[in-house]
Order: sequence, then structure tokens, then C-alpha cells
Amino acid sequence: MDILRIILSILLPPLGVFLQVGIGVQFWINIVLTLFGYIPGIVHAVYIIATR
Repeated sequence: MDILRIILSILLPPLGVFLQVGIGVQFWINIVLTLFGYIPGIVHAVYIIATR
């Protein structure tokens, strides 16, 4: 299941974080990072999925 979340995180980073932790602080941080730049959003999403 983590592989699917990582693939979704590459395509749409907030979706991967949402599937992992739901709507919470990490989700909103990821949305802000994705708005500032697509790559920081991906890095944050993969980090969240890999550490939980």
C-alpha cells in the first residue's frame, strides 16, 4: 500500500499525505509546500509516508 501512496504523492502530493494521516497539520503543511513549489511538496509527502 505504501508504494501506491508514494506514486500518488508524486502525482499529487497532498493526496498521498491525506491517505496517510488524514486532514491534520501535516496535510496543511504539505498543501502550503506544494503551493510554494511542486518539488518541496513531493519531498515532504514521501517523507511523511516513509516515516509513518
